[in-house]
Amino acid sequence: MDLSSINPILLVASIMVSATPILFAAIGEMVVEKSGVLNLGVEGMMITGAVIGFAIAINTGSPLLGFVGAACASAVLSLSFGLLTQFLLSNQVATGLGLTLVGLGLSSLIGKPYEGMKSPTLPKLDLGPLSDLPVVGRMLFSHDVMVYVSLVLVAATWAFLKYTRAGLILRAVGESHDSAHALGYKVVRIRLAAICFGGACAGLGGAYLSLVRVPQWTEGMTAGAGWIALALVVFASWRAGRVLVGAYLFGGVTVLQLNLQAAGADVPVALLSASPYLITILVLVLISAVGRHGAPASLGRPFHASS
Repeated sequence: MDLSSINPILLVASIMVSATPILFAAIGEMVVEKSGVLNLGVEGMMITGAVIGFAIAINTGSPLLGFVGAACASAVLSLSFGLLTQFLLSNQVATGLGLTLVGLGLSSLIGKPYEGMKSPTLPKLDLGPLSDLPVVGRMLFSHDVMVYVSLVLVAATWAFLKYTRAGLILRAVGESHDSAHALGYKVVRIRLAAICFGGACAGLGGAYLSLVRVPQWTEGMTAGAGWIALALVVFASWRAGRVLVGAYLFGGVTVLQLNLQAAGADVPVALLSASPYLITILVLVLISAVGRHGAPASLGRPFHASS
């Protein structure tokens, strides 16, 4: 095995790219769960965002329009989940799984004509002197705009939940929707807004896969990224900063195993490919063992306006 072939500068830069789609999806799902709703349809929303974003970028020549379209499409898809669970009071787990199946099927249908095409992708940002810095410039300041948007989104979400009145209300709804309703807050509206936000974020994550990380459409290209995002929310104990760490941890393991394969590591390829998922499961088991929980008290519980 030739470890000298692994460039640490490119490795770190690749980690940021690899982590971005999962970071988008996970931070959106964290907000949804903070409102007391469990949406297991992240995978379906991501794959829908991937195909819609790709199709729009191909037809318009603008990847930015692709990202906007992906966010809107996944938000609309998530709204169907919201209507079913918040108005018709359907089971959140079953509805979320159904949303994933719908997303996978819909993306397969829409994406068929686009197989084999290459989409326009986002250019790298020129951050002037920052991009010219030795080592650090290539690692941290030579990425496309969506990498930095994801980081800003994490910081904005943290500040929103911690310091704003609206964030406090959202958390209150997640902790006790009955108490929030008694105080006059519109529980269903708040949850629908959170669900749409989570859907839009999942769509951005999916579009990043098809427009930047692998600028082409391949059926099933999310490859379980939505499920990893769901797991990372638990790993992070529903905290924005830990979501960031978890996404970069998973992205790092993913990139490292690819580099080890290229370097000829004497480890079965199947084991290396499975390592990101195995490590994610191991982390979740360890968290459960030490009892580090922070789930909203009303997570997954239906709200009855008459209660």
